[in-house]
Amino acid sequence: MNTTRIYKSDRIGMEMVHKLLAQEGLEFDQNVEYTFAVMDGDNMAATGSFYKNTLRCLAVSSEYAGEGLMSLIVSELTAELFRRQVNHVFIYTKKDAAKKFLPLGFYEIAALQDVVFLENRRNAFNDYLNSLGESKSNVNGAIVMNANPFTLGHRYLVEYALSHCDNLHLFIVSEDISAFPRAVRETLVKKGTADLENIYYHPTEDYLVSSATFPSYFIKESSKVTSAHATLDSNVFVKIAKKLNITKRFVGEEPFSPATALYNQAMQKELPKHGIEVTVIPRKKEESIGTISASLVRKYIAEGNINGTELLLPKTSYEFLQSEEAKPIIEKLQNKA
Repeated sequence: MNTTRIYKSDRIGMEMVHKLLAQEGLEFDQNVEYTFAVMDGDNMAATGSFYKNTLRCLAVSSEYAGEGLMSLIVSELTAELFRRQVNHVFIYTKKDAAKKFLPLGFYEIAALQDVVFLENRRNAFNDYLNSLGESKSNVNGAIVMNANPFTLGHRYLVEYALSHCDNLHLFIVSEDISAFPRAVRETLVKKGTADLENIYYHPTEDYLVSSATFPSYFIKESSKVTSAHATLDSNVFVKIAKKLNITKRFVGEEPFSPATALYNQAMQKELPKHGIEVTVIPRKKEESIGTISASLVRKYIAEGNINGTELLLPKTSYEFLQSEEAKPIIEKLQNKA
């Protein structure tokens, strides 16, 4: 047997990958960055891929069961990720396949009826939970926001949530592939809510709305796949909510993003099963513009209409757009337009 990388330009190789996955009841993920295969002459015995830090599309032909090929595939993929300086690796797989990965150094984070989410660090998720601090007394609520950038709509959501709970846990998406970098988004959220009390800020790291738990937030997927990702993310949140005694989750109404709309639906279905009330809040509107959204802010920036964003942003976010630090972000958005 020999091992080889399969490039997307390799039509015959990719056809073999699709065929093997189909035989094992899987579909090929078009977003994967790297695909690897074990060949036995002209036959593909095993294959696997990854997207960012998540292993996907892992399959071994039933003809080669028991020959240790899954271990070989996982070892090769993780070695390639390590070469790319990615050391924290996740697997999102069908539940009946999860047992194959436990002996390979992966540990379960969350399990649903059909899928299991695993990582290659034994205590990483518990360490993350412990980093969130102790639970607070009385009623605890939560918001997860990307804030790309932080708008008056986000501010309205925070104010509404605070009026319906005693303590608010505000999770800021850590995935750093948005127009506004992670550090900037975190700063704008904190500055934009600095005058409010009883807010506790947390990073989501790889465990909420990330390429590992909810890649559909960042890349286009089918509604079926997006719903599965959203359900997984919701169930990871349940574990976080248990640690912090969170009983309320607040989300903004989503008329623009299909992925986020499906995410809201998944939360409304999953979280109440665990005693967590989900409140969907209508979007804040500005009379002369309509619904306030971060996407509209980015659109104005791309069009060179920085002044137009003043009605959409808190003073702290608008002042940032006037700063030297904002220039690279503005230029990037305008160059993409």
